[in-house]
Amino acid sequence: MNARQRQYLFGAIFLGFGIYQLVLKDVLEASLYMVAGAAFIFNTVASEPSLSKFKKVLVAITWVLIITAGVLFLYLLQFKFL
Repeated sequence: MNARQRQYLFGAIFLGFGIYQLVLKDVLEASLYMVAGAAFIFNTVASEPSLSKFKKVLVAITWVLIITAGVLFLYLLQFKFL
């Protein structure tokens, strides 16, 4: 398994766990996992050679998703576990 496939796998695992959290009715944690999974997937899509003309947009989306995941993580720590 190469690095690109592994990144897609991590993204799919995060998205799957986010769906599982939705089934458990934990929307805050589900949103964190889904945003993190989307960040993994968009980061890998940005490195695809066939999409090089969209690289700047994909990298910008990736950074927005990473920052959003960080904010959601801090929010989750503050209001769910502390």
